[in-house]
Amino acid sequence: MRPAAGGDDRDGTASRQRKRPSFIRRHPFSVFVTIVVLAAVIVAAWFVWKIYFYPYESTDDAFVDARSFSVAAKVSGYVADVPVTDNQHLKAGDVILRIEPRDYQIALDQANGQVDVARASIDSAGAQVEAANASVDVARAQQNSANAALQYAQEEANRQQQLVKNGSGSVQSVQQATATLAQDQASLAQMQANVTSALKNKAVSEAQKSSALANLKQAQAQAEEAQQNLNYTTITAAQPGRVVRLTGAKGQFIDAGQAIATFVPDEVWITANFKETQLTDMRPGQPVDVTIDAYPDHTLHGKVASVQPGSGTAFSLLPAENATGNYVKVTQRVPVKIVIDKWPADVAIGPGMSVVPTVTVRPRS
Repeated sequence: MRPAAGGDDRDGTASRQRKRPSFIRRHPFSVFVTIVVLAAVIVAAWFVWKIYFYPYESTDDAFVDARSFSVAAKVSGYVADVPVTDNQHLKAGDVILRIEPRDYQIALDQANGQVDVARASIDSAGAQVEAANASVDVARAQQNSANAALQYAQEEANRQQQLVKNGSGSVQSVQQATATLAQDQASLAQMQANVTSALKNKAVSEAQKSSALANLKQAQAQAEEAQQNLNYTTITAAQPGRVVRLTGAKGQFIDAGQAIATFVPDEVWITANFKETQLTDMRPGQPVDVTIDAYPDHTLHGKVASVQPGSGTAFSLLPAENATGNYVKVTQRVPVKIVIDKWPADVAIGPGMSVVPTVTVRPRS
């Protein structure tokens, strides 16, 4: 018997479905091309990452840094001259401001006069010491003469007494010799007193000379101080740099310690605050490329100088206190110092300007 027509259709459809090839068999070239393209894209992406992203660490939390400081007057007075202007570049030794020096010149002249007086006192005391030495020598010579006269008088008295005992001398001669002996003894005592007095006068003269020497040192110190104060009336640049925020003006009275300007040295660098997770392979000496936000057409080259041994918050005025119950771990920022090989001379670059450093921390494959 022949099967029903409906049954033949169903069996044919099922047979055709079983025999229909897959998409890969129907489009093998397209599948192959797609696989090759995907593989090429993956390989290219890997190479792009390996060449243009993996070797580098970069941050936009970076700025130009410098040790700027305030320029202040060390003495008070009226401003006589301000030969500079704002943002002017200065060499070491260039004058920033002058204070009227007349009062300090007078003080120096007075101090130098005191030095001259002290030196004259030393000369006078030295002369007195020499005179005292001469007096000591005279007194000692007189003492030696009196000692010799006393010795002769003693011997003469002994001879006269011996003659009286032998019946050859007279009582008058003995009395005269005894009186002469007493006189010579008194003279010797007086000469000894004169020597003692001369020695004391010498000690006094030497003490006066020592006092004069001390007065000279004091006068010289005062003269040196007056000279320093006179020098301080001229304020100069201690190193090359730029003067900014100049506030001193001619005719203005300024006090000692009053700031008159801010000085920005030529020596500047870059402080880049990298995340601590970016420091794994960062070492001093690695090359750095830097772009400046204000001058994007200037690409600078430098190197890593040092990495701060601690996060930025650890050295802040109010460091974080992590020993608390509500501690939340936060990725810290660590300052890295970057020095530039050569700063551009045609643009103005100063502290606080934003930059973007890119450090080559791994070798490019």
